[in-house]
Amino acid sequence: MTVTAPRGQVRAAATGVGVTFGLNGVAVATWFARVPVARDALGLSAGALGLLLLSMSAGAFLAMLTAGEVTHRLGPKRTVYASVTAVSTGLAVAGFGIGAVPSVALTAIGIFVLGYGSGTCDVAMNVEAAEVERVLGRTVMPRFHAMWSLGTVAAAGLASLVAWVTLPVTAHLVGVAVVVAAGTFVAARAYRFAGEAEEGHGSGVLAAWREPRTLLIGLLVLVLAFTEGTANDWVAVAFVDGYAFAPATGAVVFGVFVTTMTCGRIFGTIALDRWGRVPVLIGTMLLAATGVALAVFGGSPVVAVAGVAVWGLGTALGFPVGMSAAADDPARSAARVSVVAVIGYTAFLAGPPLVGLLGDHVGVLRALLVVPLLLLPALALVPAMREPRD
Repeated sequence: MTVTAPRGQVRAAATGVGVTFGLNGVAVATWFARVPVARDALGLSAGALGLLLLSMSAGAFLAMLTAGEVTHRLGPKRTVYASVTAVSTGLAVAGFGIGAVPSVALTAIGIFVLGYGSGTCDVAMNVEAAEVERVLGRTVMPRFHAMWSLGTVAAAGLASLVAWVTLPVTAHLVGVAVVVAAGTFVAARAYRFAGEAEEGHGSGVLAAWREPRTLLIGLLVLVLAFTEGTANDWVAVAFVDGYAFAPATGAVVFGVFVTTMTCGRIFGTIALDRWGRVPVLIGTMLLAATGVALAVFGGSPVVAVAGVAVWGLGTALGFPVGMSAAADDPARSAARVSVVAVIGYTAFLAGPPLVGLLGDHVGVLRALLVVPLLLLPALALVPAMREPRD
């Protein structure tokens, strides 16, 4: 189905989607950037920290099981309204659990709610983004995800600043929660397109679970999400432990990762339109594997940070291209995006404890090598991303 709309509406919807992505990135990265502080404040080992991080992943995974149906029934706009309320509440509760009343249980509850809200918002905003991309008739999904990355860059920079000025972590997280909620409520008012093509039909989630292509896309997105999520969860800690960086400098390294990932998403659309999904994804996955190896075996902090930059660039396109591929058919985009997201978010569920438990035995820095060990075999799945017109 082709959706037509005045150019002003399309531009407004694209802006609203982009802002939603950006603020969601701010919320999630604000937590990730303060993980070293949370570990120290709560006195956690690497393994215990991995289990704490599992709370957020569990919330996101639970959201993925229901987000397709919720988005189909409520539409992306109302789903975003509800989910950002959960995101902001969870972030604020985590802030209290780390700083005001130090409690592992309270922090776990907060990041569980944060993960649930973020996961639900993820499906809703990707469904709207896929429709905007279809209306425009060109590849723009990575640029929406670049907005998410820009949000993480801003959050990492802010986290480094507040760590330097020793602003209480509770004040930091609560303040960000308020800004994210207010901004997203305004941005989502511009949503226009997704849902119109599916009105009057079932969500199709169960049928999507029986589609081989959808499942293969999901498996590839799982590996690519693990590649990205491992950096989000562990790169700051790995450099604090492995290279004796201060927590504030560790946050800067995380910022390097999300900065190069953002650049890859902004400019990667040019490569995707010119060469297509398959060759571009193969190239970027090889870049990511190389970057992780440099980060671990670089020897000097300069080479290791350069490896993180390459890692970020190589990670840039995997998740957004997976969302575009899942939404190739607008009639069941919410269902397929939901299924791919469920499979992909399994990486965020299993990744933190896996890397944490490995870190207890070999150190967090060396544990990062699990990323290329999964990336290289996953190259065989890339043809499932091929555009239907090819």
